[in-house]
Amino acid sequence: MANSASSISNITTNSYAATPDHPRRFSPTFTSSPKHNSKGSMRISANSQPKIITGEAGYVLEDVPHLSDYIPDLPTYSNPLQDKPSYSVVKQYFVNVDDSVAQTIVVHKDSPRGTHFRRAGPRQKVYFEPDDVHACIVTCGGLCPGLNTVIREIVCGLYYMYGVHRILGIEGGYKGFYARNTIPLTPKVVNDIHKRGGTILGTSRGGHDTSKIVDSIQDRRINQVYILGGDGTQKGASVIFEECRRRGLKVAVAGIPKTIDNDIPVIDKSFGFDTAVEEAQRAINAAHVEAESIENGIGVVKLMGRYSGFIAMYATLASRDVDCCLIPESPFYLEGAGGLFEYIEKRLKENGHMVVVIAEGAGQELLAQSMLAMNHQDASGNKLLQDSGLWLSQKIKDHFSKLNKMSINLKYIDPTYMIRAIPSNASDNVYCTLLAHSVVHGAMAGYTGFTVGSVNGRHAYIPFLRVTERQNKVVITDRMWARLLSSTNQPSFLDLKEETEKKQEETESQLANGVNHLDKTASVRLKV
Repeated sequence: MANSASSISNITTNSYAATPDHPRRFSPTFTSSPKHNSKGSMRISANSQPKIITGEAGYVLEDVPHLSDYIPDLPTYSNPLQDKPSYSVVKQYFVNVDDSVAQTIVVHKDSPRGTHFRRAGPRQKVYFEPDDVHACIVTCGGLCPGLNTVIREIVCGLYYMYGVHRILGIEGGYKGFYARNTIPLTPKVVNDIHKRGGTILGTSRGGHDTSKIVDSIQDRRINQVYILGGDGTQKGASVIFEECRRRGLKVAVAGIPKTIDNDIPVIDKSFGFDTAVEEAQRAINAAHVEAESIENGIGVVKLMGRYSGFIAMYATLASRDVDCCLIPESPFYLEGAGGLFEYIEKRLKENGHMVVVIAEGAGQELLAQSMLAMNHQDASGNKLLQDSGLWLSQKIKDHFSKLNKMSINLKYIDPTYMIRAIPSNASDNVYCTLLAHSVVHGAMAGYTGFTVGSVNGRHAYIPFLRVTERQNKVVITDRMWARLLSSTNQPSFLDLKEETEKKQEETESQLANGVNHLDKTASVRLKV
C-alpha cells in the first residue's frame, strides 16, 4: 500500500469473488488505464490487478489467479490422487488451502510476518475432469539442461497421477501455436528424453502473437497450457493468461521459469543451474591445467551470465583454482593502481600462472563498441552483447606485449554451448520432477496465471508479475561475494576515479603529516 495521501485515491478493492476453498479479505490494488497494441503482439496489460490477501501481524499473501475468479459456478471434482496406490502411504494427501510459504525467513521478533505465496501441491478438489483435459506444453528461448526432464514429468504426472491422456507438444516455441505444429505426447514418447540435452519440442525466440496464440488454444479446445521459458517467455505467458481471462475461457495458463543464468527473482534457483555450475568445472579445470603447465600461463574462461554472474560466482567458489572472477554486477577497470592488469602481473610473479573467469555480461561498458552493441536486440528483446572473453584475452595480450618485461601464454575457453546442450544432472533431475508435479497440481486445482518455483526450500505458486518485474542479480555487498573475494584474493576493483581520489587523499594526508612534522622539528630547534 502507498503511504502518500495522493495514492490512497487510486486504491480499489479487488473484485475477485470468494469461494469455499479461496476466502477473500480486503485486497488493495492500483489501477491504471489498459494499454493496447494494434498489431496484436505481446504487451503487458497495465490493468492487471494483483491479488493480495492480508491478515494479522502484517501477513500478506500475494495470491495467484483462479479460474473461479472470473468464471462463476465452476463445478469441482474429487482429486483422483486419493485413489492412487502410490499415494496411499502418504499421511496427508492434500495441501491445506491456507498453507503459504514465506518469502523472508530471517526476521526479528517484532518484524511483521511479511509476504507469502500460496504453497504448491495437490488439492482435495480439482476443477477439471481428467477426460476433459486437453493439455499442451511449449518451450521457448535458449536451451537449458533439464528441459526434457520437465517435459517428461509433466506428461507422466498428468498421465499417471490424474489420468489425463490428451497432451500436445507445441513445436518451435510460441510461433508453433499458429503454425499448427504439434506432437502427441505420451509416457512412451517421453520415456527416455531426460537422458538427452536440448528439447524434443524445439524452441525459438520471439514469435509471440497473443491473438493468434489464444485463437489456436481456443480452436484446439486446449484447457491447460504449460509454458517453459525465461523472463521474456513468462511475460508472454502472462499476456496469454490475460487474453484467456478477457475471453472468459476455462484455460489454466501455468509457467515453469527456465534460465540457466539463475536471474529470475523470488525463487531459490532455476532448473539447470546446478548442472551448469558442475559442467563449468570442466572448463575451469582445463584452463588451470593449461595455465600451470607453462611459464606465465593464463587461462581465461567465459561463462554464461548476461546480467547476472551466478554461474561464474558459484563455479569459482566450487573450483578453488580461479584467481579472478569478473561478473556484470561488480565493475572493474584494467589499467592503473588496483586495476586488473596490476593484479595479473602480481599473481604471475607469485604463482607463475593464473585463471580468470569472466561472465559474458561483465565489462561491457569497457568495450570499444559497447554503445553500438547496446542498441541491438535479439528476437526475445535481449541486448546483443560483445564477446567479453575474447576482448579481455586480447587486452591482456596487448598489455603484456607492451611491457616487454614479461611474456605470457594465454589460453581462452568458451564452453557456453557445451554447457547449454548437456542433459541435467541428478540434482536438477529431481528438482525438475518436483517443479513439473507442482505445476500440474496447480493447474488441475484451477489456478492460472502463475509460475512455480522453490521459495526457501518450499514449492510455491507465484504470480507472473513477481518473476518478470526485475532480474535476480548477485549482491556484491552480500556474504557470498565476500566469500568469493576471500577465496580468490582478488581486489574488489573499486572505481578507478574513487581509487585515484583515495590515493590522492592519502598522499595529501602524508604530505600534511610531513609538513607538520617539519614544523614541529623546526620549533624544537628554535627553542633549543
